[in-house]
Amino acid sequence: MHMTDYKAIDFFCGGGGMTCGLRQAGIRVLAGVDIDPQCKETYEANNHGSKFVEANIKELPTEYFKKEFSVKKDDDRLILIGCSPCQYYSIINTTREKSKQSKDLLMDFQRFVDYYNPGYVLVENVPGIITNKESILPVFLNFLAEKGYTTKYKVVDMSYYGVPQSRKRFSLIASRIDKNIDLPNPEEKQALLEDFIGVKNGFQPIKAGHKDETNFNHTVSGLNEICIKRLEKTPQNGGNRLSWKDDKSLQLKCFDEKDNSFKDTFGRMWWKKPASTITTKFFNISNGRFAHPEEDRAISLREGATLQTFPKDYVFKTSSIASTAKLIGNAVPPEYARRVGLSIINNSSNGTV
Repeated sequence: MHMTDYKAIDFFCGGGGMTCGLRQAGIRVLAGVDIDPQCKETYEANNHGSKFVEANIKELPTEYFKKEFSVKKDDDRLILIGCSPCQYYSIINTTREKSKQSKDLLMDFQRFVDYYNPGYVLVENVPGIITNKESILPVFLNFLAEKGYTTKYKVVDMSYYGVPQSRKRFSLIASRIDKNIDLPNPEEKQALLEDFIGVKNGFQPIKAGHKDETNFNHTVSGLNEICIKRLEKTPQNGGNRLSWKDDKSLQLKCFDEKDNSFKDTFGRMWWKKPASTITTKFFNISNGRFAHPEEDRAISLREGATLQTFPKDYVFKTSSIASTAKLIGNAVPPEYARRVGLSIINNSSNGTV
């Protein structure tokens, strides 16, 4: 990989999805910042040379990166990334009060943009950040405009950017030196499940409850007998729970008379479609369409990571299935991050700055 002279700081870095993708594009990521100490080992093990900074952004001194990493102000080759936790704006959010503290994290990120005045700014978030009446986004956009940044943003469906899942995200790119800056172009065709998982892609058939002791982590959560029977009755390649709704021994009370709601729950993925959005709960078939297209189980941790486009040798240093899935589900897909990184590099190398 050819390293350019671009450098980046990845705020709210989690397990390193954005960092991984930018590094693949040739951008040197100096540091990843996150409040969760459980991200550190995974982040540093896979992104050698990028330092994990465990910190609450609200308490992190603005000049920290100047002192610790010799980051200069007004550096045209500096990229600041703010993919803040976004439960407050998420349509699937249920704990609104708890998530309120995440609402204004973009303002905390803004403090660093204001101080360092980087050449580029990247933000990734849920689409709700555009539509929510209480969103802080208009304030942030106004701030960027006043600082002289050219800004482009839209909601992207990542299945058109090499990521095999129906994952719609708000994506923003801004530059104060490049008036022609833009997000990467979508492809005409979606990325499909069959091109990423399955036996031909190196995933051997396994049963529910399989534990993979290697770093490949083809580990899958266990299922009780009744759930296995439900899956056995769910048609392969896209079947759903309606196939056993009239079987009193299998139907759940909560689904009686509710054939049209939560149809994806206990559903199987399709080979020739993108996967469902990989959430932090993708290891559990009762949380969405997370069952394997053919095998009677949920997708494995490695399958989930692969659908998020993490490299197959990306090692998750965690203590449980749930903590691994959280790092995977919360990540910016590295392939999308790589394309965003290249859009910065290629745009400036074309003489359009």
